Amino acid sequence: MKWISAIQDYKSYLHIERGLSPNSIQSYALDIQKLVKWLETNEILVGPKDISEKTIQEFIYQVAKEVNPRSQSRIISGLRGFFNYLIFEEYRKTNPLELIESPKTGRKLPDTLSEKEIDKIIASIDLSKPQGERNRAILETLYGCGLRVSELINLKISDLFFEEGFIKVTGKGDKQRFVPISETTIKYINLYKKEVRTHQDIPNEFMDVLFLNRRGNPLTRAMIFTIVKGLTEIAGIRKNVSPHTFRHSFATHLLKNGADLRAIQQMLGHESITTTEVYTHIDKSHLAKVMEQFHPRKS
Repeated sequence: MKWISAIQDYKSYLHIERGLSPNSIQSYALDIQKLVKWLETNEILVGPKDISEKTIQEFIYQVAKEVNPRSQSRIISGLRGFFNYLIFEEYRKTNPLELIESPKTGRKLPDTLSEKEIDKIIASIDLSKPQGERNRAILETLYGCGLRVSELINLKISDLFFEEGFIKVTGKGDKQRFVPISETTIKYINLYKKEVRTHQDIPNEFMDVLFLNRRGNPLTRAMIFTIVKGLTEIAGIRKNVSPHTFRHSFATHLLKNGADLRAIQQMLGHESITTTEVYTHIDKSHLAKVMEQFHPRKS
């Protein structure tokens, strides 16, 4: 069995059996390819069926010199999953990473923006340009609905149920959920549709895609990152802001204002409440107020 065919089979498994997104599948494949490249560089001729624990340990030792603990932990986890797949398919009997421990990384808290900072970034948009209305609608949707970038760029006009106050979002693994949308966000999306989108030449295959570039094609993930980075610089915000920062801020502000954690979990599309619980670590002052307000021994 060669590495290239094993990786291709694994990617198919992740897509069909696990339902992972193309981006997640690519990340897993890249981690395995790092191992393959290291084997080639060191002239170690061994395939995925026969590679030993000792060889894997040497690779991990080299990786530890080059990347931070978080990246190292991700690579170990990705490789462990790959070799578990080979065991499942009966290509191997043991996992060479079974006894290799991941480094302790701690829990990284997501960056957030204050409401004033979000307002400042949105206020920095040049509305005299056609893309200004679009960019305002994009940021209002990211923050107002807590969407991932992939969910935003794949949002369809047919997914907008404004009369009911919801939008239909297609998340990881093509799982769909309904997310509430505020009147403010509805207003800015409608402005974009009326003032900009209706005046564009749009190819038939993209007529249902909500956010488009100047040529009438769907926006890319990279373009959304560029828009957010550029506006953040203009606004003078000295934080590492990405589109995901608006999603984190959405959840943090909801929690801070008293929203139920389970409701936030559903709106974000998290499978596990544990993922959502990271937001309880961001604003401990809010938790103290909750204790003071609701605990029977508060006084």
